[in-house]
Amino acid sequence: MAEQRQLLLLLIFSAVVLFQSSNAHNITRLLAKHPSLSTFNHYLTLTHLAPEINRRTTITVLALDNAAMSPLLAKNPSIFTIKNILSLHVLLDYFGARKLHQIRDGTALAATMFQATGVAPGVSGFVNITDFKGGKVGFGPEDNDGNLDSFFVKSVEELPYNISVIQISKPLPSAVAEAPTPGPSQLNITGIMSAHGCKVFADTLLANPEAMGTYEDNVNGGLSVFCPLDDPFKAFLPKYKNLTASKKASFLEFFGVPVYQSLSMLKSNNGIMNTLATDGASKFDFTVQNEGEEVTLKTRINTVKITGTLLDEQPVAIYTIDKVLMPKELFKASALSPAPAPAPEEAADAPKGSKSKSKSKSKSKSKTKAAPTPDSDSDSPAESPDDDPADQVADDENAAMYFEAHRFTAVVLSLFCVFFML
Repeated sequence: MAEQRQLLLLLIFSAVVLFQSSNAHNITRLLAKHPSLSTFNHYLTLTHLAPEINRRTTITVLALDNAAMSPLLAKNPSIFTIKNILSLHVLLDYFGARKLHQIRDGTALAATMFQATGVAPGVSGFVNITDFKGGKVGFGPEDNDGNLDSFFVKSVEELPYNISVIQISKPLPSAVAEAPTPGPSQLNITGIMSAHGCKVFADTLLANPEAMGTYEDNVNGGLSVFCPLDDPFKAFLPKYKNLTASKKASFLEFFGVPVYQSLSMLKSNNGIMNTLATDGASKFDFTVQNEGEEVTLKTRINTVKITGTLLDEQPVAIYTIDKVLMPKELFKASALSPAPAPAPEEAADAPKGSKSKSKSKSKSKSKTKAAPTPDSDSDSPAESPDDDPADQVADDENAAMYFEAHRFTAVVLSLFCVFFML
């Protein structure tokens, strides 16, 4: 009888743990309980920071009340600059009220989502947290000459050790985060690639107006680029030059995906992914796989590995890959060689008038056919930071329903086991 009681207690405890663990955090819902934080909540949604926060665990949000947000917004920053500023207020570690007052040696340095974007130079994406005597806790960017002039006000919400939302007295000042940020259409994606080890690929893309135009057309709606590093692409150029004009364009477009994919999304959403070259019967797709922290892209011809992040700023992400990914539509699996050399008359058709337009329409259509992922609603190519926040709310509700279903299932199964044992 005693053993049955112990088993009963164990099962009840398991049910409670499953009940709690299945309830993933949702920053929009957490902040919605606090009207004084409504402006901050609104801009987390508008900048698409909310879904990024929801995907992460072990995180702290330094929330600002409506009064503290006013001077920030009075400067009329672009939505992209606001995103940088607010991402500096999201720490990639858990700091509840108790931990803030128990910091070892009285001070800690925390990385932020701004640092994780890759656009924060040096230590500008880190925040210094110091526990002063008398229970006062100060916050300040690490590159702020040691000035900690924003202070802990209160704990708003805590889900140990998953997410903590704490209110601070005023925005963290940062000249880097507050600097004017160009919109996606102003981004020089080839310049970014050229400056970080992908110059040969970038130059080849610039020399192909059709492919370059396809990339530019997709920047605002969402774009992920996987650029081969210089050495492997330089070695591949003889094969590339043996392709027809139309196949050269398709080959270059194959390295772009018409949807924003952060590295965390790539790690969690494995499967087939369409590309800018996807066009009806011409699939031009590849498979995303990951093992631990390593993310690979695979076709029937070869497999390449993501080696670095050049830019991760929604709606554009640019990654480096260690080899040239080869589409099965253009190359043979056995010899790793290009398709037969084109006849001269086929190469002469390069300008392609109406055919190019038709292909462009197909490509726009292909954006909606990108491999579905759990986050595809909130990160679809059609979105931009100017989207209606209602879209995000709908995504949050869908996610909440998903977790509620799992929570209910866990509890029912646990109770069934208790009943069976009795």
